[in-house]
Amino acid sequence: MDVLIRPTAGAAVKVAAALIDETLRRKPEAVLGLATGRTMEALYAELVRRHREEGLDFSRAGSFNLDEYVGLSGENVNSYRYYMNFHLFDHVNIDKRRTRVPDGMTADEAEEGARYEEEIRLAGGIDLQLLGIGRDGHVGFNEPLSSLASRTRSVSLTPETMAQNQPLFDRPEEMPRRALTMGVGTILEARRLLMLVTGEEKAEILAAAVEGPVSAMVSASALQLHPDAVVVADEAAAARLKTAGYCRWMFENDPRWARFRAL
Repeated sequence: MDVLIRPTAGAAVKVAAALIDETLRRKPEAVLGLATGRTMEALYAELVRRHREEGLDFSRAGSFNLDEYVGLSGENVNSYRYYMNFHLFDHVNIDKRRTRVPDGMTADEAEEGARYEEEIRLAGGIDLQLLGIGRDGHVGFNEPLSSLASRTRSVSLTPETMAQNQPLFDRPEEMPRRALTMGVGTILEARRLLMLVTGEEKAEILAAAVEGPVSAMVSASALQLHPDAVVVADEAAAARLKTAGYCRWMFENDPRWARFRAL
């Protein structure tokens, strides 16, 4: 695992965007795994800027989103399909027919999970999976106790996740209590994992995920098992890392990251 520490959230976003940009320029037909949440809004804004000002091309790319609320249609402003259209898809030249989000309105949640897994397989797998991290360490909606071998499925959201996400709803009491999510095992099959983490409120859980034991209690800790996982964090999020000094030295001295130092 490579942990890249940048001085500010804005600088971290630029490095994460550059890694996605690099993937698309190297492989225009790349399949991206995408995430939602407040941390990702600035990242998608930077990708839109790169598309408009630097010619970043999405026309041959495809995508799979990590998750969706059960019971919300894509037209619902709180759905993740709506989020992706609003923040990214409506502003770049991606073919929306190749952008996939789990169907929150499915009548059969188990069948929808199996269908989504098959779609990922038929697309040739995910080249780069973008991730955030929840305050309890979840990736996607893989809440504590999620199996590290889990596949796309429906889950019940924890009270902590409900409390964290309810303020995003105009009527918090209407927030769904269940969601469809890629499993940890599904996520680990992506060719590269890219986690973006900013803010001091994520410092303790990031340290647990990166430096603590691999555990179903912190699904993000599974990134330690992946052969090509990159974490991009700002100084606030990295404040509890015991290895922060080494991570800073590595970024400044490892030639793999030379092209990102000026961002």
